[in-house]
Amino acid sequence: MNDAITMKITEATTRLSIWLSDFKRSRFYKALKDDRGDVPGWVLVVLMTTGLVTALWTIAAPRLTAILKNSLDAMNGIH
Repeated sequence: MNDAITMKITEATTRLSIWLSDFKRSRFYKALKDDRGDVPGWVLVVLMTTGLVTALWTIAAPRLTAILKNSLDAMNGIH
């Protein structure tokens, strides 16, 4: 029984090793490994996201506070 399990593990390890070596030769892997990022683009994305979240938060904060307060008040009435 242990020999059969050992054989299956060995086969799976061999297949995984072959698949991994094929993957590392693929164009997809080379594109993922390329670490030359577009820094100005990422900075712009981060700044725009921060601005959007800040704008939405300033608009929605009073309503979200009221919803939370009403929910907590309703939970206090359940006791």
